Amino acid sequence: MSYSRRILACAVAAAAAATAGFVFPSGATAAAPSTATSDFNGDGYADLAVGVPDGTVSGQAKAGYVNVVWGGPRGVGAHGSIRVTQATAEVPGSPEAGDRFGASVALVDLNGDGIAELLAGAPGEDVTDRGTDAGMVIAVGGSKDGPGPGSTVLTGPSPSAAYGKSVVAADLTGGANKAIVIGGTDKVVARVIQGEDSMVTTVVTAPMGGRAPVLTTGDFDSDGTAELAVAYWTAGDPNTQSHVRLWKWDPERSEMANFWNTDNAGVSALAVGDFDGDGRDDLALGECREIADENIDDPCGPEKLAKGGGIHIHYGSPQGSPFGRTQTLNQDTAGVPGTAEDGDRFGAALAVADVNHDGRSDLIAGAPGEAIGSKAGAGAAWLLRGGAKGLLDADGAASSVDWNQDTPGVPGVAEAGDAFGTAVATGGYNTGGVPDVTVGSPGENASLGAAWLLPNGSADGSAAFSPRTLGLPYLSTAQKYGNPLNSH
Repeated sequence: MSYSRRILACAVAAAAAATAGFVFPSGATAAAPSTATSDFNGDGYADLAVGVPDGTVSGQAKAGYVNVVWGGPRGVGAHGSIRVTQATAEVPGSPEAGDRFGASVALVDLNGDGIAELLAGAPGEDVTDRGTDAGMVIAVGGSKDGPGPGSTVLTGPSPSAAYGKSVVAADLTGGANKAIVIGGTDKVVARVIQGEDSMVTTVVTAPMGGRAPVLTTGDFDSDGTAELAVAYWTAGDPNTQSHVRLWKWDPERSEMANFWNTDNAGVSALAVGDFDGDGRDDLALGECREIADENIDDPCGPEKLAKGGGIHIHYGSPQGSPFGRTQTLNQDTAGVPGTAEDGDRFGAALAVADVNHDGRSDLIAGAPGEAIGSKAGAGAAWLLRGGAKGLLDADGAASSVDWNQDTPGVPGVAEAGDAFGTAVATGGYNTGGVPDVTVGSPGENASLGAAWLLPNGSADGSAAFSPRTLGLPYLSTAQKYGNPLNSH
């Protein structure tokens, strides 16, 4: 498609004219508990971005959209939402079949004004002079008056570059300068914003098996500045590639520098938290599997704990190196409900929050392949509690609860192919002061899809919301609502 290429200046303009017809949901101006980093409309409540890359827009199949679901006194799903598309005023481009706008999403405050901007990837975007599926990432400003102007963060340089398969943003350089990191086909790049200027640097180029590179950020070396974690893998001779790598900003060379690796590990998700409460960031590897035949560094822990999907934790080290000890768990670990079975995909989605306010992060893990009774692929999610030793105690046992659509208090009925747990997110969506959990189920209702709010990380008072309950269009199409999710 043809459009003028725009440069992201001053991050994104946060205050802007409202989109025509936009109306704030009831209660949006109520007194709020605190400022949330994912607050898109400036009301003090965390909001939830749901990417719907398979959604139909203006009659165009899989043009894609992002549904920003408002937080409020009763949490997400109860206060309405807005639909952001390439047909939204001032968002670059126009909806076309296969753009897959919303394939990746992030809500992040890029310019420090307390209101989040929306980052959305469209890896199927065709770009003039760059080719089919070059891809792009767009930033849309948030404000109290509604969505603000959108700007193009970056477009792919060539056909099938598919920029926008994944996206994350953080201060990687120090001095409150944000970097937007973008995953594409066999490549990860970063756009570093420095005041009104910005630069693009390549992080890594390598075979990635056609998958979106997995991205997250954390302060892994305890120097006060965030670093980038990247995971990618292939599984074929003779060029098997499987890595989890850490990168940090090198100010002298103005580029990202690799400083830690674990090889032969293929993962589906990464998450960062302080699971043992020692003040250092820990890195969780979700659905970790050893790809290469040779066992060089036990990248995913004991092989038996990879059955059905294993979660491998690298704990922050006090010695100055990024990590020290490790722990590994799966559904055969004591204290984890269920039984490890091939295809469960335990840990395929991860999120972090301190649900019980004990000063230690808890890990939320999804297993979209989990069978519930005879219902194959109905899916489930777990809350794995942090403790003095991390996610496992001194005896190697976990403390956890699990949820699925047959859990008492959780709306719905577990059905084959629901894929509950494909995506998970956390945020302070209500006034309770305890983080809530959201779980996506893109296979629900013949793949129309839905999401579940678990307030305060509990089945008590849980509720479901979907394109139907939120009044979104094209209810007869398979939108696969509920994946991806993003909030903090």
